[in-house]
Amino acid sequence: ADGCFININVGGFRQRMAHSVLRRLPQTRLARLLRCTSRAAILELCDDFSSSENEFYFDRNPVFFCSLHNFYLTGKLHLVDGLCVVSFFQELEYWGIKEHHLDLCCSNRFQEHRQSSGSSAENLSALEDELEEFEGSWCANVRRNIWIRLENPSYSTSAKVLAVLSVSAVVVSIVSMCLNSMPDFHQGDSDEKRIENPLLVLLENICILLFSGEFILRLVVAPSAKKFLSSALNIIDFLSILPFYVTLICDNTKKDGSKELENVGKVVQILRLTRVFRVLKLARHSAGLRSLGSTLRHSSREMGQLLLFLSLGVSLFSALIYFVERESKESQLQTIPVGWWWATISMTTVGYGDTIPVTVAGRLIGTLCIVCGLLIVALPITNIFNKFSKLHQRQR
Repeated sequence: ADGCFININVGGFRQRMAHSVLRRLPQTRLARLLRCTSRAAILELCDDFSSSENEFYFDRNPVFFCSLHNFYLTGKLHLVDGLCVVSFFQELEYWGIKEHHLDLCCSNRFQEHRQSSGSSAENLSALEDELEEFEGSWCANVRRNIWIRLENPSYSTSAKVLAVLSVSAVVVSIVSMCLNSMPDFHQGDSDEKRIENPLLVLLENICILLFSGEFILRLVVAPSAKKFLSSALNIIDFLSILPFYVTLICDNTKKDGSKELENVGKVVQILRLTRVFRVLKLARHSAGLRSLGSTLRHSSREMGQLLLFLSLGVSLFSALIYFVERESKESQLQTIPVGWWWATISMTTVGYGDTIPVTVAGRLIGTLCIVCGLLIVALPITNIFNKFSKLHQRQR
């Protein structure tokens, strides 16, 4: 009879388990022990083994094993109180248990905690992996020290100084760009043509040089140039400095007087508008902006539901308002596309007032549209806000 049982010792917690129970889940670590034919194969699956007592030793969390033992007996797996979701997931992977075995009462809670803690855990592991990539590369120690100061402002005083300088340059550049758009700050040239203020242009050029130097320095010391160039924050940095150099090239091309490039001026104006990307550079040093990006990334389902509900509501109320307003000559809601615009600003409670219903039936539909819009927008927004709060709290 003893041959039908094995003894499992997990962190001092000893349990006798039947072979028939373990074979219910043949792909798990404990079931694989039964198929081992040598001591070396057994020690690949456990930390130690006593052949005399037929006992297998595991240096793992005994609290989780209690839940695991209950899972073998009942077929129901539940979350363990006091064990963080990351550790719980690691235990599942070690014992060979798939997360879909979680009972319904705990599955939703597990996914919610996993998503909310995923970004911080991913960021931490990503930083550790990046530091490991420096091993064996050229000037590894120097590049590692510079990289960690550029990526982690809280690492040292010098890292904080670099972060403050970077943020200050972004703020100065944004202020300069805003002031340049005001006619009061423009000056006249020798031909009495209004041009941008030379001092503001100089400030902007200095900031661009600082951004360029920072970007090149990050690229040189990065552990992997490919990963660096594919990062969203680094793409934003590149887009914030690219218009300056393209505009510089276009301006020089215009001076050549080539007839084939007479429309270069329009291209320059469009490129100057893209300088607004500099505002997004603040995301590198703002936990709030990073939390917003993570929230949108983890809330794709809620965002999809919100867009779907709004689309259905806009389509329904635009058709209703068209049919009740089309007979009124005073109403501007004479087509369904115009009704789409009215329904969109009404359901989102913006209400510009440029297009309004004039009939009694139209106003009743308008009231119903606003009430439905409040309900439709409020339902998914609550979940998105909760995720933002959790992610922001973790990133702080």
